[in-house]
Amino acid sequence: MAVTLHLFSALWALLAGGFQLLTRKGTRLHRVVGWSWMTAMVIVAVSSFWLTGFMDVFHGYSPIHLLSVWVLVCVAVSVYSARAGHIRRHRAFAVGAFIGVVGAGLGALAPGRLIYQWLVG
Repeated sequence: MAVTLHLFSALWALLAGGFQLLTRKGTRLHRVVGWSWMTAMVIVAVSSFWLTGFMDVFHGYSPIHLLSVWVLVCVAVSVYSARAGHIRRHRAFAVGAFIGVVGAGLGALAPGRLIYQWLVG
């Protein structure tokens, strides 16, 4: 269940995040897609804590879980900044979170990972 939730949320985060980067900012569409993207990012980050064992550095957790913590910080700061009118900071942390999810996605393609096994066999 956690893998499925994580995977589908990550796919939406990649698609919606790319959409956000390419479209006009400040519109109603930007806000609606942004909220869905932020929600997906939180789901991806939180669900990652139930996915352990790939590289057991600390009780089943690996360095990629630090990225999950970073994404949660980025989402929180980005939402706060947008509401406070600090759009530059909002943009910087939102892009930081998106780069984090792209990095995690690339890491998921590493040999030995589940998605790598699905794709390569």
